[in-house]
Amino acid sequence: MRLVFVHAHPDDESLWTGLAIAHHAARGDDVHVLTCTLGEEGEVIPEGLRHLQLPADRPRAADAADPLADLRRDELHSAVKELGASTVTVLADGAYRDSGMAGTPSAAHPRAFTGADLAATSGSVASYLREVRPDIVVTYDAHGGYGHPDHIRTHEATRAAVASLSEQPAFYTVVTPRSWAVEDREWLAEHVTRDGVIVPAPDETFLPSVVDDKSVTHTVVDEAALEAQIAALQRHRTQVTVHDGYYTLSNDVATRLAAREAFQRLDPATGRALPALTEGLRHTGLVPNE
Repeated sequence: MRLVFVHAHPDDESLWTGLAIAHHAARGDDVHVLTCTLGEEGEVIPEGLRHLQLPADRPRAADAADPLADLRRDELHSAVKELGASTVTVLADGAYRDSGMAGTPSAAHPRAFTGADLAATSGSVASYLREVRPDIVVTYDAHGGYGHPDHIRTHEATRAAVASLSEQPAFYTVVTPRSWAVEDREWLAEHVTRDGVIVPAPDETFLPSVVDDKSVTHTVVDEAALEAQIAALQRHRTQVTVHDGYYTLSNDVATRLAAREAFQRLDPATGRALPALTEGLRHTGLVPNE
């Protein structure tokens, strides 16, 4: 099979779908990664590299330098190599820029991804898909996983692109079944003891990408692929810190590395989830036709 994973920034491919990429690559499938921006607005973790981080509260001049972009591009290529994907591509040769978090001045930059016309961004994605001709396309859900504007726009552009194709690949979005989310919090509460690391409380609201188990159509569960995902995350040193069994981002919130990822297959024309074919969670990998 040929699969394309569409993401907003470098590191998202490893954080959200690293296990599935490594799983399918190890199976011998032809796996490709498309990244919509270079993550110019990322928050830098290592103290020695924080001079590359742009101040979050200031407007961005159109001609201002993006010192973090080249490093994040290098991290992206190194991570994708660890995952075993065939290629990694930056959408439209870097025409679009990281918009930053909701409400930040960076969203006003003339190249901000969320500020671009949706027809233009979806057209760029569609051109890429026509060239690669995948059997499967994977991206975030309609909430962008956790509400990041670039993630939401990536979902919108990718869904519109798939819907526009005369030969449509299967279209999947990343979700988390509620039972996994509960189990992961219980595991973190038991295993995370490092000072400064935040463990979500059991009653804390879940991300909007957490769904009822019965609505999950496919899962990838693969302990062997976890090693590649961890190696890829370690390549994103500006954004991710990998610990024993979990990782943290710049917010120091722990997320479990549980060797499993889940997906909903959607109708790209309507955005509606297709019905699950069996009860419970399926451990089949992603498939183009059923």
